[in-house]
Amino acid sequence: MVFVGQQTVASLVASSVVVGVSAFQSSPIFSTTVTPRSLSLKVAVDPTVVTKTEYADICGVSFNNEDMGKRLERTSFLYPKHVEVIEDFAEVANEAVDQILLETGEHAWQPQDYLPDLSKDGWMEEVRELREMSKGVPDDVMVVLVGDMVTEEALPTYQTLLNTFEGCDDPTGTTDSAWARWSRGWTSEENRHGDLLNKYLYLTGKTDMRAIEVTIQHLITSGFNPKARKDPYRGFLYTSFQERATKVSHGNVGKLARQHGDANLQRICAKIAGDEGRHEKAYQLFVSEILKRDPNGLMMELGDLMREQIVMPAELMTDGADKHLYENFSAVAQRLNVYTAIDYAEILKHLVKTWDLETLDGLDGPAEKEREYICKLPERYTKLAERSMNKKKKATEDEVTAKAFSWIHGRQV
Repeated sequence: MVFVGQQTVASLVASSVVVGVSAFQSSPIFSTTVTPRSLSLKVAVDPTVVTKTEYADICGVSFNNEDMGKRLERTSFLYPKHVEVIEDFAEVANEAVDQILLETGEHAWQPQDYLPDLSKDGWMEEVRELREMSKGVPDDVMVVLVGDMVTEEALPTYQTLLNTFEGCDDPTGTTDSAWARWSRGWTSEENRHGDLLNKYLYLTGKTDMRAIEVTIQHLITSGFNPKARKDPYRGFLYTSFQERATKVSHGNVGKLARQHGDANLQRICAKIAGDEGRHEKAYQLFVSEILKRDPNGLMMELGDLMREQIVMPAELMTDGADKHLYENFSAVAQRLNVYTAIDYAEILKHLVKTWDLETLDGLDGPAEKEREYICKLPERYTKLAERSMNKKKKATEDEVTAKAFSWIHGRQV
């Protein structure tokens, strides 16, 4: 996965403050009295904060003693109701594994299919041809390509986060559930992207691979917080947005490569963008299934997620020297129109249309307000983005402040 441009939108929209209130008293939670033959257990719930009806809506079970066993099972999750919804369409995830993900092994494309084979006669000529084509790719395009590759190489972080979505985890590492199979299958496909781009960049001889490797290690070590909060609803909303952003970014880099005469790089980017497009459809399908079962709950999460802004996986990127590496990389990507605030708005517009949110009815009061808010965002973001980009264009018509990147041996772009 690869995403840039968080600052382009975050700087345009004022953030809102969300205050969370716990429904449970902080102390004491449990009170026990032990005798040789008895054990009494009391759970303290403040009736002024949450009613029994509200508790049942949150946890998916009533707050009666008869339902103790079921309640304990459900409340082992932070989002038991959401987990119940996810489990209800697990078969859709099974179908996604079989129909959306490609076959593995010999039947799947591999990075080597797009690179010179150093084990065969004539490999030197193939490498020379690759290098000759890459000579025409300017430094600014190479910087964006490196940023894309670094983000893809942080895949361990993304699989870890995917396994935090409640109800979608892979507790044993070989679990045969639909969601565990999806997680591993998705990861296996995504793993090819960083491998391919990494090897391509190495063979061009145009980049400082050690500086790039240092950046990758820093990014994986730093991690990132997509604000999913372990909630599968928020997790799938996030991935629905980001997979499309990835497709847009890789596709646009491929177009630039073609303009500069690098057919190899254009084919590589197109192939990766194709993968992201298939993954995007899967995650958007999962959200559609949630909408069928819990439209109110999903609208509340989507509204909150959009107020907080979509967090970019590479925002903590650093090479150990440039503290503003992500911002500088993002600025280059925006300047080249690889990924901009306009794209952010267009993605949200696409999601509103895909999930048919304009005509969604039957919502309760709060969810309906969120739906109205969400449906107005694409137009609002577009206007703000156009205004901001016009200002930046006027400010940089005469001069662009060049930044040095260790990835290209300190050259400035």
